[in-house]
Amino acid sequence: MDAVSLIGAFSVLGACLCMGIGSIGSAVGEGNVAASALQAMAQQPDEASRIRSTMFVAIAMVETTALYALLIAFLVLYANPFWNYAVAQVQ
Repeated sequence: MDAVSLIGAFSVLGACLCMGIGSIGSAVGEGNVAASALQAMAQQPDEASRIRSTMFVAIAMVETTALYALLIAFLVLYANPFWNYAVAQVQ
């Protein structure tokens, strides 16, 4: 296996691991936020609208970790400095 194939394979593997771990963490966090908000709404039904709006803000903040993982995965795939170096060495 040559260097270009090896760097490409490890780039894809790194991007897959980054998205997998980032998505799992974000999903667990969003589940915890939703469970806590539903429990709070069950205990205080009069404050349900305020709790719901706060829950949406918290879910948006938790979702940013998955977006950062996606950004890093794209950087690993498409802005890999080792890729250009390996292609230049082959030619």
